[in-house]
Amino acid sequence: MSKFNRMHLVVLDSVGIGAAPDANDFVNAGVPDGASDTLGHISKSVGLNVPNMAKLGLGNIPRETPLKTVPAESNPTGYATKLQEVSLGKDTMTGHWEIMGLNITEPFDTFWNGFPEEILTKIEEFSGRKVIREANKPYSGTAVIEDFGPRQMETGELIIYTSADPVLQIAAHEDVIPLAELYHICEYARSITLERPALLGRIIARPYVGEPGNFTRTSNRRDLAVSPFAPTVLDKLNEAGIDTYAVGKINDIFNGAGINHDMGHNKSNSHGIDNLIKAMTSEDFKHGFSFTNLVDFDALYGHRRDPHGYRDCLHEFDQRLPEIIAAMREDDLLMITADHGNDPTYAGTDHTREYIPFLAYSPSFKGNGLIPVGHFSDISATVAENFGVDKAMIGESFLDKLI
Repeated sequence: MSKFNRMHLVVLDSVGIGAAPDANDFVNAGVPDGASDTLGHISKSVGLNVPNMAKLGLGNIPRETPLKTVPAESNPTGYATKLQEVSLGKDTMTGHWEIMGLNITEPFDTFWNGFPEEILTKIEEFSGRKVIREANKPYSGTAVIEDFGPRQMETGELIIYTSADPVLQIAAHEDVIPLAELYHICEYARSITLERPALLGRIIARPYVGEPGNFTRTSNRRDLAVSPFAPTVLDKLNEAGIDTYAVGKINDIFNGAGINHDMGHNKSNSHGIDNLIKAMTSEDFKHGFSFTNLVDFDALYGHRRDPHGYRDCLHEFDQRLPEIIAAMREDDLLMITADHGNDPTYAGTDHTREYIPFLAYSPSFKGNGLIPVGHFSDISATVAENFGVDKAMIGESFLDKLI
C-alpha cells in the first residue's frame, strides 16, 4: 500500500536557489556560473514576497546567505531541502530526465557557431524554403523575430536559430508559414538530428503573429524531443498500471514515454495550474503521479533577463498555491522543485548551473523540517518507493523522512 495515494510534482522551470559546487565548470557568455543565484539575486535586487512557499519552508533551505526577503519559518508546514544535479548539463531535458532517475554522462550537442551548412541545406531541400543564414546562431527568441520577422513576411524564408541549449528552433509567422507546414518541417529536422555530430535534445516550433515592431509568440509552440535513453520512473509506473499525468511540456520532454494521461500544453503558468487542478480534481485520477512544468519563469523572464517580471511570476504562482493545496486529498503529497537555474541578473541569457529548491507538503504530515541535501534523482527514487516500483539508474529515496 502506498504511503501517499497520489503524488504531484510541480517544476518551476529555472527557479534555482544558488550556484552548485561544480558551477564554475559551466559558463554563461564566457562567465563561469559560480556566482549565479536565481532566487537569491531576485530576492536581493527586486524583493520577493512568497508567503505560501515560505510557510512550507522555502526560507529554511540552507544557504550561505539567507534569502533576503523570504523569512525562515520556526514551524513550517512542510519539508524542504535543496538538490544538486549529477548529470553533465544545465538544460531542460537533462534536468527533467535526472529528476526521473537518469544520469546523463554525455551531454547533447550545442552549436555556439550555428548549425552546419549540411543541416540547413537538407532542411531547405525538404521544405522548399530558404533558410536565413544570418539568424543561424544562438539568439534570443524574441530578438530573432524582431530582427528577421519582417524579412520572413516578405520572402517566406525560415528563421532557424539555437541557444546555449541543445535545441534547433524554427520561428515562423503563422500567416506566412501555416502551423501544419511548420510542424512538418520540424518533424523532418527532428529526423536528421538524432545522432552525432548533431544529437539535439529538442526541435522547437516557434510560431508567432503580428506586424513588424509588434510580433508576439503564440502558445502553438511544439517541442519534438528524443526519447529517454533508458527507462525512467515514469516508465516503471506506467508498466505497473499506475496513472501518470503530464501537464505542460512534460509530455514533449519525455517524448510521451511513460505517460498515460496528457493534459496538454500550457498557454501560461496560470493555465498550467488550471490544468493541474483539473487533473487533481478528476474523478478518474484516484491513484498515481502527476508531473507539471510551469515554463514562464524561464521562457518569459529568465532568458530575457527580467528580474521584475520573474519576481512577479513567482508572486503569481505563490498566490495560486493555496488553490493547488485545496485540491489535494488527505493522502496526497505535493512536491515543488525546479530543473536548473536561470539567474535574470547574471551574464548572458542562458541557464545557470544551480541547486534546485525542494518543498514537500501533505495534509497528512505530522512533522516538518529539513531533509538532508541530496540530488535531483532522489525525487524519482522517492516516487518509486512510494508506489512500489523499481527506481531508475540513480537516486536515493527520502520517503521515510516525510512523516
